[in-house]
Amino acid sequence: MSEKINLDSISTVPSDGFNKENIEKENEVLIKKLSDIQNKLYAQRKFAVLIVLQGMDASGKDGAVKNVFSGVNPAGCMVKSFKSPNEEELGHHFLWRINKNCPEKGMIQIFNRSHYEDILVPAVLGNLTEKKILARCEEINAFEKGLTDDNTIILKYYLHVSHEEQLKRLEDRKTDLHKRWKYQKEDIAAIAQHHEYKKVYENIFENCSNAVPWKIIPADKKWYKNYAILKTIVEDLTSYPIDYPIVKL
Repeated sequence: MSEKINLDSISTVPSDGFNKENIEKENEVLIKKLSDIQNKLYAQRKFAVLIVLQGMDASGKDGAVKNVFSGVNPAGCMVKSFKSPNEEELGHHFLWRINKNCPEKGMIQIFNRSHYEDILVPAVLGNLTEKKILARCEEINAFEKGLTDDNTIILKYYLHVSHEEQLKRLEDRKTDLHKRWKYQKEDIAAIAQHHEYKKVYENIFENCSNAVPWKIIPADKKWYKNYAILKTIVEDLTSYPIDYPIVKL
């Protein structure tokens, strides 16, 4: 069990000193670095990389996928968005649909939402007891440890967006032609439960960090959110012995 995190004490905007123009220039360098790492990862086939993106509605998960991984070769990267489980998925253990989408060696797999939805939604709606929720946390810890023991590098991100920014983005979805397709009436209910979801996330950070720690990313400014995710991915992957395999000629 990790230290209790209070999201109200963590800012949703970047600290002073970050300049959007400078960040965008640095992003160009980081995108090239990530591309180079991915080429080595794909060739080496020793490690797999699993990127978990969690966050409330309108926190910018789709935008992160589009921008952070813009320089990655599609042949070595896949994206899976987890929505409400369908009838077949409900007939299996909650990790069944997650397990079959985990990356093979050499691949980067991005989860846009993930197994944590099977804690979040039941907890907010009251569909599972607290005992069952904690049991799922323990299962997730064991599941993630099993992956990391098998050379899967897991990086977990929570996109920390304010309630005010959520409401603004929801209005944008209603009025912007390019975003209107994202608008769903269910979003209104979910955003109205901002406080409830925040408390469940705090419990997740406390109980589901045994194998893999969480990174909390200020997400009110999209340009900073994308930069922070990209920078930490490059820094973390650089710490692993990912390189081209030695080929005897």
